Amino acid sequence: MSGSDDRGRPFVAGPESGRRDTLPVGTAGIGSTQAVHAGVPPLRPNHALAPAIAQTATYKFRDTAELVRYMQGGDPDPHREEYGRYGNPTVQELEQRMAALEGTEESLAFASGMSAITTLLLGLTKAGDHVVLFDDCYRRTRQFVTTVLSRFGVEHTLVPATDLKALDQAITPKTRVVLSESPSNPYNHCLDLEELAAVCRRHGRVRSVVDATFATPYNCRPAAFGVDLVVHSATKYLGGHNDVMGGVVSGPRQLISLLRETRGVLGGVLDPHAAFLLLRGLRTLGVRMERQNRSAQAVAMALRAHSKIERVFYAGLVEHPSYPVASRQLRGAGGIVSFIVQGGEQAASRLVDHCQLATLASSLGGVETLIEQPRFMSYFELDEAGLRQVGIDPALVRLAVGIEDTDDIVSDLLHALDYV
Repeated sequence: MSGSDDRGRPFVAGPESGRRDTLPVGTAGIGSTQAVHAGVPPLRPNHALAPAIAQTATYKFRDTAELVRYMQGGDPDPHREEYGRYGNPTVQELEQRMAALEGTEESLAFASGMSAITTLLLGLTKAGDHVVLFDDCYRRTRQFVTTVLSRFGVEHTLVPATDLKALDQAITPKTRVVLSESPSNPYNHCLDLEELAAVCRRHGRVRSVVDATFATPYNCRPAAFGVDLVVHSATKYLGGHNDVMGGVVSGPRQLISLLRETRGVLGGVLDPHAAFLLLRGLRTLGVRMERQNRSAQAVAMALRAHSKIERVFYAGLVEHPSYPVASRQLRGAGGIVSFIVQGGEQAASRLVDHCQLATLASSLGGVETLIEQPRFMSYFELDEAGLRQVGIDPALVRLAVGIEDTDDIVSDLLHALDYV
């Protein structure tokens, strides 16, 4: 991880010491060079340096013979498309870049992160199948599995966060997908990805799926640890500017081909202008994540030392239960710091309301620092009993660290804490 640990020592993921950019790609993510250049086509139309936006809904054929040749798979142009719901040259470039960054055979882009995960689950399951997910999964993912998939006869089991023994026991002969996040939202739990993949392989036809939105390919590439499919809400760090929505699934060609067919039916395709914005965002992913890793570590250390903070949830702190796993498989602990404010819900609200730099808004991963209370932003409809059931403390605050100067972010929080 970039920056320092809580004792002020240089913190580098894995057993390596020295420069972070010498870390093996795949064990601790990509570097900025890969973020800028990996998967970029050698020659774009008109020799353009930047990608073109292919703003078209359909594609023409010279004659019937060419159409038939295309339908039979005989067209020599691998980028040839028929209709915009099935593909687009700008979207294809994004998909090729993401496959290169994740170290997978292929990637598939979607209109949002939820479109990516719902298409994946619908494509890999059928009535009578079973899905296992950890109880700290994103609330909308959990909601889709528990309320929508269940209506189509797909059963599910929730297991405690990071508990791989419970996962092993929950898998049945009907299980087809194990769904997880690493790091998770909002408590930054990190799974042992190698063991997760091994558990799924032992049970045969079980696909391991990791939502790596918080990590990004800069901090971790789950496929290098044996994970089958990697999901991103590209709206977050991949785009990086809070101005575009998208989702990506990366994995082996066989599975991505199956999901491509499902996407063509469900229609959650990414539009070309959004793909262009995501391609632009990827080029600065490395420098943004390096800054956000470093700033979030500093924020976490400052908060854990403050008398008005009850607890900090950041995997870069040694007291976090996922610290040993994070230090082995992440380049950095990421840009999300969650913490509980002493004094309860109203005290946390006073902190949020008195921040001048951090903006009260949902989402994360952009250049601006955002702050929220999950109790209001994500779980407003739940009473105290419901919050306890999903593990959300009313005084919990989630800070999505941006790329502002580190000292300014820390000072903003410390100033706001004066009002608590």
